[in-house]
Amino acid sequence: MQSVDTLEKNSLNHADETIERELEFTSFYRWHHWIRVFSIIILTVTGFYLSVPFIIPAVNAEPTNFLNAEFRGVHEIFGFIMISMFIGKTYYFFFSVKDKIEINSFKDVLSLKNWLSQIGYYLLLSKHPKLSGAYNVIQLLAYFVFYIAITGLIITGLILYVHSFHLGIGGMLYDIMREFEVMLGGLAAVRELHHLLMWGVIFFVVGHVYMVVFNAVHGKEGTVDSIFSGYRWKRKH
Repeated sequence: MQSVDTLEKNSLNHADETIERELEFTSFYRWHHWIRVFSIIILTVTGFYLSVPFIIPAVNAEPTNFLNAEFRGVHEIFGFIMISMFIGKTYYFFFSVKDKIEINSFKDVLSLKNWLSQIGYYLLLSKHPKLSGAYNVIQLLAYFVFYIAITGLIITGLILYVHSFHLGIGGMLYDIMREFEVMLGGLAAVRELHHLLMWGVIFFVVGHVYMVVFNAVHGKEGTVDSIFSGYRWKRKH
């Protein structure tokens, strides 16, 4: 059992500690996040179907069984939604006045001490290091890889799109995307790369959810709540 002196010391420490609510994510960031989550879910399900169709349409004598085309249409719609989210997020990251805290995360990248402390935190060996921005170095690395994968998915997706639609945006991008197609080794290679990059995003999502839950449970600062309300709880001494 703890001694009386130890209990009194702990009580004094908690008395000196205050918890304050601070804004972490703006409404734009939260809406963008959940639209992107929903889009990734739809794109993953429809993408798996287009790769290996797992639903057989009802037998019909009329020429109306275009289930594959319907899945492809939904996939392409949400693909363009993801492109708009990508453009909006990129602008938001570099130019949003309210969220300079995101770009400030790069200040910690060159700190070896910060890397070691963050790894130790996830291994339950050390305390969470003080951050210069919104993300720790491991989160920042994960997001960097995620955006590389999204960029690749957008390019390969548009290459596949121009082979389905030759008018409008498809017609405008046809010549440009065909050049990328040749650079990547042909249409079959583009499809394979698109599929592999999708798996990269799936692994990122699994890791992202794990780290968020870990920080919420271990850090007790309302990390999960913040993506809904925008606020998290910070301990002040």
